[in-house]
Amino acid sequence: MAVALVATCFVILVLSSVVWLRGRQKRLNLPPGPQGWPVIGSLGLLAGALPPHRALATLAARHGPLMHLRLGSFDTVVASSAETARLVLKTHDLAFADRPPTAFGAILAYGCKGILQTPYGPYWRMARKLCATELLSPRRVDSFERMRAQETRALTRGLFESAGATVEVKEHLVNFTMRNILRMAVGDKWLGFYGSEEGEAFRRTLDEAFAVTGAVSNIGEWVPWLGQLDVQGFTRRMKRVHEQLDRFTEQILDEHEKHRRRCARDGGEFAATDMVDVLLQLAEEGGGPEEPEARLTRDGAKAFMLDIIAGGTDTAAITMEWALAELLRRPDAIAATTAEMDRVVGRGRWVTEHDLPALPYLDAVVKETMRLHPVAPLLVPRRAREDTVVGAYDIPAGARVLVNVWAVARDPSSWSDAPEEFRPERFLAGGGARDVDVRGVHFELLPFGAGRRMCPAYNLAMKEVAAALANLVHGFTWRLPDRVAPEDLSMEEFFGLTTSMKVPLVAIAEPRLPEHLYADVD
Repeated sequence: MAVALVATCFVILVLSSVVWLRGRQKRLNLPPGPQGWPVIGSLGLLAGALPPHRALATLAARHGPLMHLRLGSFDTVVASSAETARLVLKTHDLAFADRPPTAFGAILAYGCKGILQTPYGPYWRMARKLCATELLSPRRVDSFERMRAQETRALTRGLFESAGATVEVKEHLVNFTMRNILRMAVGDKWLGFYGSEEGEAFRRTLDEAFAVTGAVSNIGEWVPWLGQLDVQGFTRRMKRVHEQLDRFTEQILDEHEKHRRRCARDGGEFAATDMVDVLLQLAEEGGGPEEPEARLTRDGAKAFMLDIIAGGTDTAAITMEWALAELLRRPDAIAATTAEMDRVVGRGRWVTEHDLPALPYLDAVVKETMRLHPVAPLLVPRRAREDTVVGAYDIPAGARVLVNVWAVARDPSSWSDAPEEFRPERFLAGGGARDVDVRGVHFELLPFGAGRRMCPAYNLAMKEVAAALANLVHGFTWRLPDRVAPEDLSMEEFFGLTTSMKVPLVAIAEPRLPEHLYADVD
């Protein structure tokens, strides 16, 4: 009896959905797209062998650069060209400035209190202002330059100690980016924590957070009534991860508060030395009385902290791994990068951030890597705040809006010169894309997005990636292991919260600078 009742309810639900969708599609002039199935819509088209951004690019080639799909319970619109990206991220930026509610935002981000997932409104405006003027301002980023240089020296020292041996490159890069972001976000004291057993547990928990957040197979995010049942266990996993991360963030806040109290007790003047100090100070001050919902709370400070640590770890490491892989596949390109640094910097010192403007080929390598391998190929989904007409099409309020920056960056109409190939020369004089930048102004290249919801850490990311990559190439001669030809190097992708190499890059680094430089960590 119970089974028959459930089956009857399911059939009624399916039939109701079909009737409602057909009537609705007649009223709205939606962008073209696949028809989809009842209840799950076109989710099945994203469950095949291709990663979602590639599957969506294939569908867009058939249906057009502005495409509509029904993914589970939600209308979803995908922009796959520079022009449609401009319409979404600039022309109608305000209409699409919201974020869809997710289990990640509700559970791991303390009720959407961080930077990434917060809905558009007073709290988001406070968060954006806090990033622009305090946490990630040019002044704040520049104040950590010496710290980044020290960690780059530590990275090169570690590779020097492994000279001649095969190394898994990403392990070294993640250690570098994690130490970097921990020092900037929570202070030097926590470096010892990173290497401890507790620190390793935190790193594993962070990996688990990436896994459960980036899982495309979480049907509950697309069909909410199934999400409430949590048949796949994603909600339980997120809650367990949240408890573990919360213990870590509470420990950090407690230590910082104790330090502030000691300063007050000893009569000394307290000065913020890291991002957590700034967050605690702002949380104590609170927001203006006219917008109490925009006040930064303790939970908000913890959500900001986790966003900064998570966002500043994998993304930079993944970009550098892709860059080294592409360079190893093109020996002439790595030779050109090395020759430029030998000419500008010489072999008597390391590359500094002040050298970067004089290294156009290195800049071209970074841009070309971000073009071919954006770490967030679909950006972070947006949500339509209101009914909007984009071009000749209706976009209903509540629709999910995706920008497939992977497809945009390989669109032959924007990149006519071999868009599938790694060619840094396209960004140099005479290359056709000399003036194209990654800072949200040129819609052919959008690794950080654009508009109101553009990644606020792009300035820090560009400095960190370019300077570290420069020193990896300047300080070492890189080669693949024996019997691995450049054309045999796997460039297959693993799609999750970030898109990394499915087969980690393994290579050999031989020092090429005077030996004493590798010992100079300070």
